[in-house]
Amino acid sequence: MSAEAWEPVQRVRTYEQVMSQIEDRILDGRLKAGDKLPSERDLSALLGVSRPSLRESLRVLEALGIVDIRPGGGAEGGAVLVGEPGSGFVNLLKLQLALGQFDQNEVLETRIALETWCCEEAAARASEEDHHELGLILDAMDDPDISTAEFNRLDAAFHVRIAESTGNTLSSHLMGSLRTAINRQMIEAYARLEDWKKTATVVRSEHRHILDSIRRGDANESRRAVGDHIRSFYNIGNIEGLNHPH
Repeated sequence: MSAEAWEPVQRVRTYEQVMSQIEDRILDGRLKAGDKLPSERDLSALLGVSRPSLRESLRVLEALGIVDIRPGGGAEGGAVLVGEPGSGFVNLLKLQLALGQFDQNEVLETRIALETWCCEEAAARASEEDHHELGLILDAMDDPDISTAEFNRLDAAFHVRIAESTGNTLSSHLMGSLRTAINRQMIEAYARLEDWKKTATVVRSEHRHILDSIRRGDANESRRAVGDHIRSFYNIGNIEGLNHPH
């Protein structure tokens, strides 16, 4: 047999094997949201691993937002598979952005792709209640004494609320996660401006135009308006990486 047919043996840590078994059961449907895992004692015996190794794997899954570890040994305690999106993805994305694993061009392109789709869908699907709540956010942004942090919080809320109005839960979660992950960069971009309130006036105007297009059901204009809005801010805010070549 030739040497090329051989592959190096991979050393897999015990906790990774435990995680792999739990993941396999989630992926093939044997475990689903809301299911409770066996007790720590029973699960460690079933898997043939030590309880410390089992705890380590469960802590990783908890950090990823896959399981919720509840205190106590009774019916209310133990590890339960989470049914709602949690903070795991947000925290992971935030750290990856901070480490430079994705550059700002990639963030910009992703935002434009996601938000243009969201605005186009919102123009077709958003309800009167959606329009009203989006308007309330913009009204709050008009406060003349607003701080940069609060302005940015409401800015993010506006974009996330548009995503929510599409009725697509995954899109709205991705939008919320992305905006949370880039929150620091957005605040720093405002801090670099000589007159952030002047820029805020432009942002307010563009937001009003986006909302007006959504209210009128003009999918093409809402799509164009949000794309121009995002590009404009990245240029004005001189967000690092925007002009780097691909």
